[in-house]
Amino acid sequence: MTELTKLTAISPIDGRYRNVTEQLSDYFSESALIKYRVLVEVEYFIALCELPLPQLKDFDKAIYPSLRNIYKNFSTADAQKIKDTEKVTNHDVKAVEYFIKEKFDALNLTSQKEFIHFGLTSQDINNTAIPYSVKDAMNSTLLPALNEVVNKLSTYANQWKDVPMLARTHGQPASPTRLGKEIQVFVVRLQNQIAQLNAVPYSAKFGGATGNLNAHHVAYPKIDWLAFSNNFVNTSLGLSRSYPTTQIEHYDNFAAYCDALKRINNIIIDLDRDIWTYISMNYFKQKIKEGEIGSSAMPHKVNPIDFENSEGNLGIANALFEHLSAKLPISRLQRDLTDSTVLRNVGVPLAHSLIAYKSLLKGLDKLILNNETLENDLENNWAVVAEAIQTVLRREGYPKPYEALKELTRTNTHVTKQSISAFIDTLNVSDAIKIELKKISPSNFTGI
Repeated sequence: MTELTKLTAISPIDGRYRNVTEQLSDYFSESALIKYRVLVEVEYFIALCELPLPQLKDFDKAIYPSLRNIYKNFSTADAQKIKDTEKVTNHDVKAVEYFIKEKFDALNLTSQKEFIHFGLTSQDINNTAIPYSVKDAMNSTLLPALNEVVNKLSTYANQWKDVPMLARTHGQPASPTRLGKEIQVFVVRLQNQIAQLNAVPYSAKFGGATGNLNAHHVAYPKIDWLAFSNNFVNTSLGLSRSYPTTQIEHYDNFAAYCDALKRINNIIIDLDRDIWTYISMNYFKQKIKEGEIGSSAMPHKVNPIDFENSEGNLGIANALFEHLSAKLPISRLQRDLTDSTVLRNVGVPLAHSLIAYKSLLKGLDKLILNNETLENDLENNWAVVAEAIQTVLRREGYPKPYEALKELTRTNTHVTKQSISAFIDTLNVSDAIKIELKKISPSNFTGI
């Protein structure tokens, strides 16, 4: 069998882009999923001791750290041992249960080990372990990268706040704007959508075979298992318990989470394309890295590859987010197994998103503002001050000002500062108004 390396990996996530995505292995690899399952099983047992169940009321709390070390010190060898057991059980969560029971035997806790996985079904573990891992991954990796993007853009927005720039609506010269303001548009859009993303609960199902805590209730009918389950999921695990449910989490909030990330990614695609276009217009130059080649055929080229890489990876991420958000909330009757294989891919769109955010940051760091081109573009498009002139003339009650400016700007092949000035001189307005109009230029007609 071929050894798995960066060069033999099927997916670029684990191959070409491994340096960027490696940190996500702690949350979305097979080993990570198993570790999070072990975490939930151990914390559940401790919660039963804290309840306490009658058989666990004398459990020595001093042993808790040793129990938590089962997942805190979880190793690749431990994961492999569980996978080896799974070959016999053909059941991944049951293999986790047997692994923990062996650990209990080693700690002389044999008499208590049957309360591992007590009353639970596999989805009580999966539907808590997975949102737990997603929450950890977001807080440690994805959100910091997104915030880094926002901070970088905010810096540029402030740095370029007074840089006039020709706007282009429908790709045509339009009323001038400021470069910093156009960047600030993306800052605010991202901030708003990140806030919506952060507002989506990390929902988890925890309720037994069909969501009704049947086994718990029949064994201990006097215990308030609803309160216990709410406290365990919401407080002990820091998630948000869904209730009522079937055998599985209904994934409505997970779908909202995917949709929120998809909107964020769409905004960044919009930004990637705008910056790409500004580079093509020579508004930006890019820092050249020694030894780097832009084109194998054209030595002069410095291609905007980072923005293209970002856009491409975001497209893949959004296609997967689209499928996750559309598929996961649908399950036949009390459950089918289609969610299981789909959820194993949750790290894939997050990995592509992370690659995109890092590529965008790399590209942003290369940008060099080309003031000369920006200024020339404004100077070559004096026609855009027509809006300003006709609006002032409207204010003064001048007859048909729009039509007068339309005639000037559409019949002249090239409107210049001089032709605008000559036109103003023909207007039947006061000298004060003419002076006011002549002060308007493409560089200062930038609004607020």
